[in-house]
Amino acid sequence: MKVSKILTFFLLCSLAAFAQETTVGDRVIQNAKDKTYQRGEQKSDETVDKALNKVEEGINGIFKKKDKKKKNETEEVSQESENTSSETQSTPQSNDKSPQKPVKKNSKFDFEPGQKQLGFDDFSTTNVGDFPLGWNTNSSAEIVTIDDSGQKWLFMSKDGYFQPEFINDMPDNFTLEFEIFTKYRSNNILEYQFYLMPSANPKKDLSNEYPSDYFQFQWMGCEKAASYFVVENGETISKNEGIVVKDLTCQNQDYSEPIIAKFSIWRQNSRLRIYVNENKVLDIPQAFDAKKKYNVFKIGSKYMNYSNGRENDDEFMISNIRYAVAGEDTRSKLITEGRFVTNGILFDVNSDNIKPESGVVLKEIATTLQENPTVKVKIIGHTDSDGDANANLALSQKRAVAVKNALASFYGIDLSRLETDGKGESQPLNNNASSSEKAQNRRVEFIKL
Repeated sequence: MKVSKILTFFLLCSLAAFAQETTVGDRVIQNAKDKTYQRGEQKSDETVDKALNKVEEGINGIFKKKDKKKKNETEEVSQESENTSSETQSTPQSNDKSPQKPVKKNSKFDFEPGQKQLGFDDFSTTNVGDFPLGWNTNSSAEIVTIDDSGQKWLFMSKDGYFQPEFINDMPDNFTLEFEIFTKYRSNNILEYQFYLMPSANPKKDLSNEYPSDYFQFQWMGCEKAASYFVVENGETISKNEGIVVKDLTCQNQDYSEPIIAKFSIWRQNSRLRIYVNENKVLDIPQAFDAKKKYNVFKIGSKYMNYSNGRENDDEFMISNIRYAVAGEDTRSKLITEGRFVTNGILFDVNSDNIKPESGVVLKEIATTLQENPTVKVKIIGHTDSDGDANANLALSQKRAVAVKNALASFYGIDLSRLETDGKGESQPLNNNASSSEKAQNRRVEFIKL
């Protein structure tokens, strides 16, 4: 009788612990970004493990230990959360118990949206059920809303391409941002894609899958597999068919949850960067042909709606398209051309005090130097012609030194890589005849040594 009561007591304790563990596992997954909470739950998980082990030993293995695979999955989620929350991690100790060496993971979201907006469409002026003005297609679509959010989406329900006509005459430096909604339910091949391309006749080329010149990015429905192609004069000059984009992967095995992600595209002359959410997936230095004028963006899908009923149809939508002029590519100018001149580093009047709004340009210069650790530069200050020439010469030299010190102090650039000089008003770009001309002459120049 006493033995039976003991067994019953252990059984109830074990079931309670296991129930607690299941709840913990769910909460770990739901709160994967909360590192402090994670560690507490992981500790609780380990305590449950020990309790179950003791139960096994005490009553000859009547109760089975919890599934190890589940425990490992929970620990992986916990570890991933800690990697996200902390920049510095430690490597495992080796057998000789040598001191741990910290491993620093350097990653950043360096996308900078263009400031001068050229076009925007959130479909707020288009009625639900209509096709938006200013768009062209060789397929069909309509404006819809999702649940009670109020956000409007262009629902592209059939294979084909959709082209916003306000994205044309693309400048050498631009950004293009948009959100996509995908729901993959047909269990068949499904492919999404968009193009950036030059075209003499955009309407004619709208339905052309293989024009003579284009950049194409494509990804598979509910999969992390993606690829890109750069084609010039009908020849593929660059491609990668093995790109992995985790943000485009369905989280549920039954594909029941949709994917909502933001694409950010950044062109700077020939260079192209593409981000999905806050992760950079492409950075191609030679993606655009400098001799061609790009004027088309089109997006669409292939193999949509290969299913037997409406409830299993695939879904593809786009919203919040923003198109803007971007800044020049500092890296390209400085590294490939050996010289970069900017009016974006500003100073107080008659002073070497750098204004806060200069931070964007300084950060880009610093990033370029960080990515190219062997490069040394000379920083040269220039002024307009107002005031005494000797005073302007001294001021330009002080301003160059101020930029040098800012790069070293705030961004960790080694001072040995930075030289300075000042030219005062001796090398004007114009006649200093107006305030705008004088502003052009007040500049900072970076020369690769």
